[in-house]
Amino acid sequence: MTTSIRCRRMSHPNLVLEDYDASLAHFTKVFGAELILDMPRAEWHACLIDIGGVIIEIFAPPAFMLNSRQGPHILGIEYEADMTEVRAAVADHGVRIFRDLDVALHTHPADGFGVDFEFYQGSFYKNEPPVLLKPVMPAEYWRDQHPLGLMGLKAYTLAVSDIAAADRFIKSFISGEPIYDEARPAIGARAVGLQVADCVVELLSPTGAGSLQRELQRIGEGMHSLVFRVRNLEQARGYFTERDVELIAGTAPDRFAIAPAANRGVYFEFSE
Repeated sequence: MTTSIRCRRMSHPNLVLEDYDASLAHFTKVFGAELILDMPRAEWHACLIDIGGVIIEIFAPPAFMLNSRQGPHILGIEYEADMTEVRAAVADHGVRIFRDLDVALHTHPADGFGVDFEFYQGSFYKNEPPVLLKPVMPAEYWRDQHPLGLMGLKAYTLAVSDIAAADRFIKSFISGEPIYDEARPAIGARAVGLQVADCVVELLSPTGAGSLQRELQRIGEGMHSLVFRVRNLEQARGYFTERDVELIAGTAPDRFAIAPAANRGVYFEFSE
């Protein structure tokens, strides 16, 4: 019987960005991000930041030439999970490991529809090693005190060519449970939502010409956007408008997004 990973929770997305200092300054200024762990290395400068109670890891290579074709992007997603179960599922699904830290591992994006699935035995949300510079801010702060009114990560979107194959993979590999299947005519796509732990994996596949098809043609399959939940959509829209942040339509009628050019090259969406 094939092993399926039963993830405990979504830990954090991993972003590959150009210019560490400029990226950290942007997220601090625009979102009020809190730096909670600094991890400089020779091959990249990495850090963990807290935005809306969501930990996000940034990887910024010192020289961006080898990443320049794809540009800034969302590399993958980390889940908290039992590593014995993870290793069994990885082997059963023929997924390659391209970085193994014993307590955590990264899977090869080519074996996961363009996504580096990372799994970690521990939790960054608990008071345990590694010791954070500061803990994640309480959910009440981001929801009630921060003017953006953030309430965590609602979903992440995954652009794929073969939505049926991706659907089977997410269900089998990380125990995805189907919750919706709908048309998205505004972007020329079909959307399938799968619940995995505390976050939705939304598969998007082109049904014809449109922005999603152009994105797939440009950089191929992989994570397309992060969808943050907000207390009030108009409150959030007003927050960005006041700060002259360029907004565009989202991947669903009930969402808006920051233009990637105004967000260090990555696609953040917002939805109630």
